[in-house]
Amino acid sequence: MKRYADFRILIVDDNRNNLFTLRALIAKHMDAEVLEADSGQAALDIALKNPRIDLIVLDVQMPEMDGFQTASMLKVRQRTRDIPIIFLTAAYKTDEFQQRGYDVGAADYLLKPIDDNQLINKISTYLRLIEKERDMNRLLEQRVEERTRELHVTSNYLGSVINNMGEALLLLNPEGRIKTANPAACRMLDYAEADLQGMAIGDIFEEEETVQANAFMGTWLEALIRTGTISSIEACFIAKDQRRVPILFSRTAIKDEAGEITDIICIAKDMTGYTRAAD
Repeated sequence: MKRYADFRILIVDDNRNNLFTLRALIAKHMDAEVLEADSGQAALDIALKNPRIDLIVLDVQMPEMDGFQTASMLKVRQRTRDIPIIFLTAAYKTDEFQQRGYDVGAADYLLKPIDDNQLINKISTYLRLIEKERDMNRLLEQRVEERTRELHVTSNYLGSVINNMGEALLLLNPEGRIKTANPAACRMLDYAEADLQGMAIGDIFEEEETVQANAFMGTWLEALIRTGTISSIEACFIAKDQRRVPILFSRTAIKDEAGEITDIICIAKDMTGYTRAAD
């Protein structure tokens, strides 16, 4: 049963009879599309103009630009450098001759006169490998797409939760400056989110606590590095309209794979109307 209909093979030989024989032999055993070139330069032109060539069967001994030179030119171009090349030659001549072919990028060698079964088996082997690679790439792309959709859904869900939560949430950079604020934080402080962005967290504490908040930012970071979170503290925010807002304030660190803090999540619960246990 024929197969490989979605593959494209470039055959290169300066002898037209050889090209006819190669094309007929490949067509007998598989449905791959076959392109022909009767010189090294023609092979380069075809390979660069076509969006995809899957395999090249290349005669070594050609005038002007031989197979070694053609392969070298193909391997230095990004579009063509990964295409497997099967060299055809009348004889290996020497081990050095054979090694030269591998050095310029040959995947395999076949001797002329061509053994029909050997050639088809070689071509089929490489096409099967390419087919498996395609399948793996498709599977990988599918998984990436699925994961991207999952993350998008999760991101939308988390964004909805954060935007609708009753507590104020502030996202800080490692230096303690505000990156984002949820709607509850903006309402609590009477600031637009754009106004809060870039402010130091200490700047929104009650005046007598501001100095303490700024001074202890280093201590907070040290504790966050050690534990990843800090126990809640009672403090006061000062809103834009100078309103005093008593809060229960907690911080949690977000770390990267190396353990470095990338962000700090601060949550402030409005304690207005609550009576401290100690009072």
